[in-house]
Amino acid sequence: MSSRPSIALALSGGAARGLAHVGVLRALLEHKIPIDYVAGTSAGAIVGGGLAAGMSIDEIEDLGRSLRWRHIGRLTISSRGILSNKRFEHFLRARLPRTRFEELLIPFAAVATDLNTGEAVIMRDKGDVALAIRASCTIPGWYVPVADSEGHQLVDGGLVAVIPATCARAFGADFVISVDVNSDGATFFGSSTRSLFGVILQSMLVAQRTASAKQIAASDYVITPKVSHIRWDQIRRADELIEAGYKAGNESAPAIRALIWPKSGTSG
Repeated sequence: MSSRPSIALALSGGAARGLAHVGVLRALLEHKIPIDYVAGTSAGAIVGGGLAAGMSIDEIEDLGRSLRWRHIGRLTISSRGILSNKRFEHFLRARLPRTRFEELLIPFAAVATDLNTGEAVIMRDKGDVALAIRASCTIPGWYVPVADSEGHQLVDGGLVAVIPATCARAFGADFVISVDVNSDGATFFGSSTRSLFGVILQSMLVAQRTASAKQIAASDYVITPKVSHIRWDQIRRADELIEAGYKAGNESAPAIRALIWPKSGTSG
């Protein structure tokens, strides 16, 4: 194999839309695009963590297809959230072949947010993978914050880095491929500015794009699956989401290979 840059994959948050990451990943692997590092936020941490732990793409897809909201949270008595997502940690621990960062086959990082300071908390290198993924997926106000061993109150990493490109770059990667399942927008509601909900949703998307600009700039290539017609809560539309990711990955792979192997685009 000819020499190539080291490659990191940055998988965005996006709730149910994160299932598109599975399709993208399958396409990249079929095109023999190597992945040396992986970083994930929220839903991206689930897929990225599975890859790093040694799950096959079929096993990751099965995990995604089997996941339901009932596997993630249950009602709890707390002033800090409606649900506890502790059961999600158990769900992951039962399925991941490796649950310690020290044992992973690919270096992996999960991004969460320190609720008290508003700063990013990057979990990597050592510790509990299932806890890290759970923390990265903890929607504030909906799920009770997750306490880590250092006393941080952790919530969803999407608040600080919905696309974890800078986190992926921090591994020392030469080339960062980011997958963004949010910036395609939201067409499922019709015209986005003809109702109060539409205005709020569109404003949130604009704010998210602005916040993601730094992460996009830190990426060498960004894959954006066409999922604007699917809501973030529609976890049962796994087939469409995975297919959209697979299509986007296949369309992007030749350009990525040409950047990695600029002389021919066919090495590897």
